[in-house]
This record gives sequence, C-alpha cells and structure tokens, in this order.
Amino acid sequence: MDIHAAGPLRSNPLEVEQGNALGVVRSLTGKSWVWRPAQEERLGQGLAQQLDLPELMGRLLAARGVDVADAPVFLDPTLRALLPDPSSIVDMDAAASRLADAVMGGEPVGVFGDYDVDGACSAALLVSLLRVLGCTVYHHVPDRILEGYGPNSAALRAMAERGARVLVCVDCGTSGHDAFAPLHNMADIVVFDHHKSEGAPPPIRALVNPNRLDCGSGLHNICAAAVTFIACVALLRTLRQRGFFVERAEPDLREYLDLVALATVCDVMPLTGLNRAFVIQGLRVMARRSRPGIAALLAVAKLAEAPTAMNCGFALGPRINAAGRIAQADMGLRLLLADDEGLAATLAQTLDEVNKQRQLVEAAVTAEAMVLAEAQIAAGHGVLLLAQNGWHPGVVGIAAGRVKEKFNRPVLVAGITDGLAKGSGRSVPGIDLGAAVIAARQSGLLATGGGHAMAAGFSVAEEGLSAFHAFLNERLAEAGNLPVSAELMLDGVLGVAGADAALAQLVARLGPFGNGNAEPLFLLPRVRVVRSDRIGKDGGTIRAMVEGEGGGRLKVLLFRAKEGPLVDALDRPGAPLHLAGHLRAESWQGRVSAGFFITDAAPA
Repeated sequence: MDIHAAGPLRSNPLEVEQGNALGVVRSLTGKSWVWRPAQEERLGQGLAQQLDLPELMGRLLAARGVDVADAPVFLDPTLRALLPDPSSIVDMDAAASRLADAVMGGEPVGVFGDYDVDGACSAALLVSLLRVLGCTVYHHVPDRILEGYGPNSAALRAMAERGARVLVCVDCGTSGHDAFAPLHNMADIVVFDHHKSEGAPPPIRALVNPNRLDCGSGLHNICAAAVTFIACVALLRTLRQRGFFVERAEPDLREYLDLVALATVCDVMPLTGLNRAFVIQGLRVMARRSRPGIAALLAVAKLAEAPTAMNCGFALGPRINAAGRIAQADMGLRLLLADDEGLAATLAQTLDEVNKQRQLVEAAVTAEAMVLAEAQIAAGHGVLLLAQNGWHPGVVGIAAGRVKEKFNRPVLVAGITDGLAKGSGRSVPGIDLGAAVIAARQSGLLATGGGHAMAAGFSVAEEGLSAFHAFLNERLAEAGNLPVSAELMLDGVLGVAGADAALAQLVARLGPFGNGNAEPLFLLPRVRVVRSDRIGKDGGTIRAMVEGEGGGRLKVLLFRAKEGPLVDALDRPGAPLHLAGHLRAESWQGRVSAGFFITDAAPA
C-alpha cells in the first residue's frame, strides 16, 4: 500500500507536523485544515505489535485515545462484556417489578412516546416486548404542534380510561410533574428517559434516567432506547425469578437491538463503549431485515447492501422523523410496530413522500436562517438565536444543525406563531447548550426549556427573545472565541495508488463511525480530475475519476452536489486539487472496491 503522510509526504499516515494541513487556512468551503493531535508514536507501534495489527490500525487507534487494554473491546465490542447490571440505575428494580406485576396480572399498559427516532424506537421496543409477553398495550405519540413535547395529562388520562393500569413514558417525562399530578389515583407511572434532570423527580412509581442527579450508574451518554432496552433486560430477569418462563419461551432481546442501534445513531450518542456494542450488534440484526418496518424503510431508501450507521443517520432516521415534524406524529411508531409487510411498505412509502416535503420546507427555513446568522456573526454574537414568523417548528432543529455546521457556533432557531416562539438548538462539542437553556427557564426567561449538551428545545414569548439571547451570550461566553469557520480535523495523507479496497476495509474495522468516534479523514494531495459525471436522482451526486502525481487512479464522489465551489472544482477538470474525505469500501454484486467520499477541497 502506498500510504503517505503530510509534511513532505512520508510512509507513515499519522506522522504529521503540527499546524495547518498542507498549509490550507481556508478551503473551498471556508474551513481550516488541521492535523488531529498526534499521540506518542510508540503507542501506535506498540498497539500494532501487541495486538498483531497492521501499523496503520495501531496509529489510528492511538490517535483516538484507545490504549492496549481497551483495543480488543473497541475492535470487538460485545454486550456480554459491556452491558451493565440494570440495578445500577436508580429506580430500575422498582420499574421492572411494576411491569412484571402488570405482565403476570394481565393489566393493560399505556406507552407514551416522543415524536423523534429515539422516542419511536423506545416505544416500539417496549410495546413489542409487552405484547409478546401477553399484555394489552395502548400507545400514544403527541402531535408536535397541538400537544408539544413531553407527556400531557389529557393523553395519559385517555389511556388510563381505556384500562391502562400502568402508564410508561419513554424518551420524555423526567420533568413531567404537572402532567402526572392529576393521574396518581388512576394509574402507576413509570418513566424511561435520558434527558437532563433538575431538582427532585416527580412523585411517581419509578423514574429511570441515568442523568438523574442522584443516579451513580455513570451511563450519562446512552439514549432512551438504550435505557428502555436495559429496562427490558431487568423485566425479563424479574419474570424469570418469579417463574414466569417455566412453561413458556423467553423472548430473545437481541432481536430488538436494531431499534437500539437506530436510536443511538440518530440521537447522536457517542459511539464508544456500550453504545458501540449496541450499534454493531444492532446493525447485524438490521441486516437480516426481519422487522417489516425497517426492511420497508431500507427498500424505499434503495439500500440493498448491509445497512451501516451512516444509513441509519442519513436514510432511515430522517424518514421516521419526518412524520413527527410535519405529518401524523405516530406514523414512525406504527411503521416500526407493523407485522404485515404490505402495511409496512405503504407506511414507508408515505414517510418517504413526507420526508421529501420536509426537505423542501427545511431548505426554505435554512436559507432564511443563514442570512440572519450572517448578520448576527457580523454583530459579534457568540451564540446565534434566529427566529422568524412563519417558520415551521417541525424543521427548526434541522435548520439549527445546518447553521451550526457552517458557522461553528451554538445555534437556536425558532418559528413564531401568535406571539410565541418555539424552537430547537444545536451545539458544538464542549459547550453545554441544554444546561444553559434549563438555566434560562429557571431564571424566568422561558415558558419551557430543556435538553442535553448538544441539543435543546424551548419556547418563549416573542418579546422575550432579546433577553434570552443576551442570557445565552453571557452564559456561553466561550462561544464567542470559537473560529467562525470550523476546523477540519485530518488524520493523514494517502497516495492515490495506495488508496485501495484492502486499505478501505482495514479502516472500516474502526467503525461504526459517528459522534465520539470520528471516521478517519484523509488527504489526497495534488490530484487532477480526469473525468466527471453526475449520477443519482436529479444528478445530485458527482462521480469523478482522479489521478495522483505518483500514478494510480481512484473514484471519488461528492454528494449534495448542486452548486458551490466544490461542485465547480470537480465539474471543471484541469488544475490540481487537494481533496479531503473518507476512504470507504464499497460492495457491489460481491465485488469490493474503494471509493473516496469528498468532504472538502482546496486548490493545490
């Protein structure tokens, strides 16, 4: 393999000099290229030698802070090794006991979910298991516009009036004091959540949340579906202890890991430790396509090969989310619960169409938000708070993410209706937006507000937006010191001739990639575009062949290639370019080849 690194080019892909990569201070997308901080060179060599791995793998592991002791579990994470004792989470035993009572006593259960992917997967997991165990289960997903986020008394009461003796809230409910208060004489309430907690928990049967202030489990970075899965482990253990499975088969919880994997990726949990095991094992379950709803989603997304974490985040998740944003909120949950392949196919097709509508609405909001963001950057704001009448509240979170990616700032975007601004925020690593929003609510600046470090939701009277913005700028003052253009963290340089399928498969062993486990980002220096064409629906992807100075040719791809400097550079072959991107193994009809997926470029 012809693998090189920066500097002058070297034989070591991670032996790079500090400072800007190849001197690129501002790329075609406005980013500064920097090298990932180098670890001790001997650590990478030692990892490779002790674990009998290629040196490249040792160096990439070392660059991600993986040591010799952690490497075997990192490369082959198993739930057997990483799944905690459910009892380590506060209130878990009480929750499992109450659900076991319901199962053994034939009591109906009501499940109240959230309208995002994590909420849909959490609800589908619990509803499916309880039904397998013989329970009658009702479920409800709130309408984003009419009911808002979190549990509401009316919906919970409706399930109780249908006979539910236990009401379970998943991916919400930690701050549900007001919603729960009128229901204590009607049903027992259990919550499985992961959002930041504040103050005393509501007086309910069980609040299972690793982010409770009094929970010492250390599981702060798992999603609600993961909490729900661990609760199901506890439930089956309790039923086993009570002899429930003496004369009936015990369900295999591994069959539900596809839901946990999908939620973990789409809720942007760090793909380390336990989460890594959930995703790897869950993707294997997903590849069997045994769940009609997920199989239908994969089909409508035209994903014929084994699904990946990237497929979850960019193909499956947005389609499930679309219903909660601009259509029937429970459509994603109904898809995941569907037993009939025909029904699943119909729901998946509907979600696909809804997602296309969502994309149009989101594109319009994002374009307007970008203009406002430019003005706030020019005015010196560290945190961007963007609000406008008419913006659809179902897409403001996506718009906030897009603006954050461009300006490298915490961003909050809100739609204003009848004098009330409802919005969502997205943050950058190291700045806890959820805590700031909670503090603003506690200070009386917001009607509602909460979230976690990287994302938050809020509502505020239109006239209170300025005071809220000032509070955020002061509370998150460090955001004002961030560079406006984000840095692109690079691992090393590859020669075109050496960027082959064998190397791509080697790099893939570090996956799944995502938050907390960045996919290695490489440079192809001074390549020339030999030819290029457009593929995909509406020609939205550029496929090109590039040639390296030292020889060899490699296929490169650029997605979302509608307009902009990257598109111009690839559409007009000629001048040499530095390309930044990901080297991936692609499988087609049993043949594996390498493809370089472009993230950025700069004139050579």
